[in-house]
Amino acid sequence: MKSTLDHLAIVAPDLDTGCAFVTSVLGVELQPGGVHPRMGTHNRLLRLGPETYLEVIAIDPTAKHPGRPRWFGMDHLAVDTPPRLATWVARTDDIHGMSEACRAIVGEAEPMTRGTLSWQITIPADGSLPLNGSAPTLIQWAQTPHPASAMVDQGCSLVALDVFDPDPEKVQALLTAINFSGAVRLHALGAGSKPYLVAHIQTPNGLKTLPIAHG
Repeated sequence: MKSTLDHLAIVAPDLDTGCAFVTSVLGVELQPGGVHPRMGTHNRLLRLGPETYLEVIAIDPTAKHPGRPRWFGMDHLAVDTPPRLATWVARTDDIHGMSEACRAIVGEAEPMTRGTLSWQITIPADGSLPLNGSAPTLIQWAQTPHPASAMVDQGCSLVALDVFDPDPEKVQALLTAINFSGAVRLHALGAGSKPYLVAHIQTPNGLKTLPIAHG
């Protein structure tokens, strides 16, 4: 089993607010994404490389409730919750080969679609973020080339992702178990501190740091 960073997820109360947040930091516009019928969500996208991207994701107000917890803890977002870099997703070549210890953290793999795309993705049964967003969601795409290769290239690329967590050893143990490699750096926080992420992204306007809205 091998894995690497696939994409970043900005969770927002609505797409316009989330995209305005990203554009204000990076100085580029996001492109249309699509809808996730099984989750009642939709997204917009920004290419960060041939096999890496950023998504802004929000509950689709036109969709019916999926009858199950939505992913990325989205059912608990208040309408005035600021957009934030909530989590990250690691691409794997064997999503069903993960250990029971990994599965207890990231959840079971489920089939998902968006338009013509299809994939398997792990989702905890309660829709929560694995290790509060410090640990990745796992994804395995059903098709090649990677979807990011078809996105508009606006000159942005991911340089590194910093993960701040009070128990980085637990995060590292999971990354070791899924044989992860990539520009993810772990940092220790004080006991009881809330985990958060910081993305460093090269843009046409220089190197930018995607800030975090805590809370």
